[in-house]
Parts: sequence; C-alpha cells; structure tokens
Amino acid sequence: MIRKESSHGIGYSVVEFGDTRHVFASAMPRTGTNLHEQARDALRTIEAVILEEGTRGSIVKQAVFMKDIDQIDLCRKIMKDFYGDELPATAYVAQPPCEGKLLEIEAMGVGQMPGDVQIERLSERTVITRHDGMAWVHIANISPETTTTGVYDRARDVFKLTGTRLNDLGFRYDQVVRTWLYLGDIAGTDGEIPRYRELNRARADFYRDIKFGTNHVPPGLNRPIYPASTGIGTGGTDVTMSSIALATNRDDVVLLPLENPRQTSAFDYGRQYGTDSPKFARAIAVVAGDFATTMISGTASITQSETKFIGAAEAQTRQTLDNIEALIGEDNFRRHGMPGFGATFDDLALARVYVKHQEDYAKIKAVCEGRLGELPTTYATADVCRPELLVEIEGFAFSRRD
Repeated sequence: MIRKESSHGIGYSVVEFGDTRHVFASAMPRTGTNLHEQARDALRTIEAVILEEGTRGSIVKQAVFMKDIDQIDLCRKIMKDFYGDELPATAYVAQPPCEGKLLEIEAMGVGQMPGDVQIERLSERTVITRHDGMAWVHIANISPETTTTGVYDRARDVFKLTGTRLNDLGFRYDQVVRTWLYLGDIAGTDGEIPRYRELNRARADFYRDIKFGTNHVPPGLNRPIYPASTGIGTGGTDVTMSSIALATNRDDVVLLPLENPRQTSAFDYGRQYGTDSPKFARAIAVVAGDFATTMISGTASITQSETKFIGAAEAQTRQTLDNIEALIGEDNFRRHGMPGFGATFDDLALARVYVKHQEDYAKIKAVCEGRLGELPTTYATADVCRPELLVEIEGFAFSRRD
C-alpha cells in the first residue's frame, strides 16, 4: 500500500488508499547558489516525482523551510511563478534546513486512479480537496492582524482568523483535525511569562466551548477530543498557524483521538507546566471504512510528563521514536477500541524532525534513518517548547484494518 524511495536530495512515498493515491515528498536543492536557483531545483525534483506517479497538478499542500526569514517574500514570488494556477496551500517556515541549504520543501499531492478528485485552489493559503465523500481543507500561513504585541492576543487572533476563514468557506473550526503552531522564541519569556504558556492559554480559551469531532466521535468516548498539533519554535518573534479540517457525511468515518500509554495526555499536564495545559491529542486517526490515516503530533523525549535523557540527543531521539511506535501501534488502537488499525514504522509516509542544535543533526539523523529506513524526512533547525528538549518528531501514517 506504501511505496518509498529516496536518493540524495529527494525522498518520496506513494500511498494507495482504495482509488486514491497520496504522494508525499521532501526535496532539498542539489544545485544552485541563490534562492531562485535552489528553489527551482527542488521544485523540479518534486514535479518529476508527481509526473512519474501520474498525478500531475496534484500538489495541494506544502511547507517551505527557510534559512533566511528575510527571503520569504522572494520565495513566495518564486512559488507563484512556478505553480501558476496550481499553487498549493503553502506555509513558509523560518526554520533553517539542517543540510545548510537556503530552503527545503515538503509537499503532499492527492490524485485518483481512476475516478475523481476535485481540487479547489482558492489562494496560496487555502486549498480544498474532495474525494471519497470527504472534503479536506488545507489552510496555511495564517498570521495575526491585531496590532497588539503579546503572544496571547496574537495567538488568539490566528485561531479566530482560521475560524473565520473556515466559516466563510462553509466549514467550521470544530472540524479541524490537525494544527501547526509556529512561535518565535518559543522557550523564551515576555517579561516573566513563558511564551509557550501564553500560546497554550490562548488555545485553551479559544477551544473552551468547541466540541471537536461532532457526529464522528467513537462510541463511549468520555474524555476531551482535540486536534493533533505541533507547537514549535521558528525565526522572528511572531506566531503563525497552519491547519487541516475535515468535513464528511459518511457514517463510517470515525475521528479517533489517540493518547500514548507512555505519556500523560498533554491536556492533563499538572499546573507546574502552566495554568492552561496544551489542548491537543497525541495523534488523530481518521478511520474511513477499512483505512486509517493517522496524523502524529509533535512528539518528544517525554514519558508520563517528564523529560528523559537531558543533554543526550541520540537517547532523546530513540525515546521519541519509541513513543511514536507505541502511539500508533496495534496495541494502542485496541486500547482505544479500534483493533486492527494499528501501524508500524513501515506504514509511515512522511516524517518531520525538528533539531534544536545543528551540531546534533548528524547523530539524530543516523538514529532516525536506522529506525525509519527510506522515509521522506525533513530535518529543520528549530527550538522546542522545553529548554531541555533537543528533538521533536511528527508524521503521517496510513494503515489498513487487518
């Protein structure tokens, strides 16, 4: 069901779910000295993969990791010129690629064989795909419009703006299944107030009256359901947000929030981590018929609620991968009332690895490659929400009921 290939500068996987084909790619430039040359090289590499897989024009979502925050506007123009009317929802992330290039591109495409995938490209920030009775809304790069400077107010604004955009399109915020929150100086403070705690306070206040997963919650679920999420550092000092929402009338679609038996649920963290705990699920599995798409939240070297292996990047990476393996495994799906849908590392289609210190990159990459094999993986330099955490990993897994 999943084919994976990688060579220098490009990794991609092809996932076939019934009649639907998903293509995930991570591309580094192999040639070029300036941003234009490197961007064109990476884009042409992704284009070649898409053409080879017979899914031309199928890229619906991409994240562009940038070495220089001041070149984002130039990169935006390059993307518009290359894609034209087929521009995907694009997040520009001020996180330097670990390989030292000016940018790296992670892309997702959706096609169908044969059949009908409808792709509605509304802007560089919004793309809607419809297939198999489901509508997926990809929203990228939402920045605050408020003129206030505090993290709380600016974070509340990006949540509000995302909700407004969804409402304008005929969707709702309670249909959001995955978010990415990029916060400059995430481990720092505003005065004496930790910035990440202010982000969590804003999220908790915005989510307070929202009931996620309406009509698709597993029977008997008696705990909160929240989207999967990553909260990660980025360049600058501001907050930006990207998200995925799902709407469907199919009665066989279940949104399964997965919690990790090795970890305390983030929303149950004690007050020592903030008055408002992080409101996200460790993963969300979208179960449709016999297929499950599992969106894995940013995961780190934490068991229960405590950081493990402080100061040891390789050990933290191994622990992080152990946590993901337990999270998506068959035993955990059975524990959550849906046996048969569990996944292994072979079922991963894409991973993203955030490396706090560039000098740890080679060690972290070696551990990941040893465990994950030929998986399209993006490595970006980014601060993590706790000062002692050295690595964070997220991904997408696809599995079929045994």
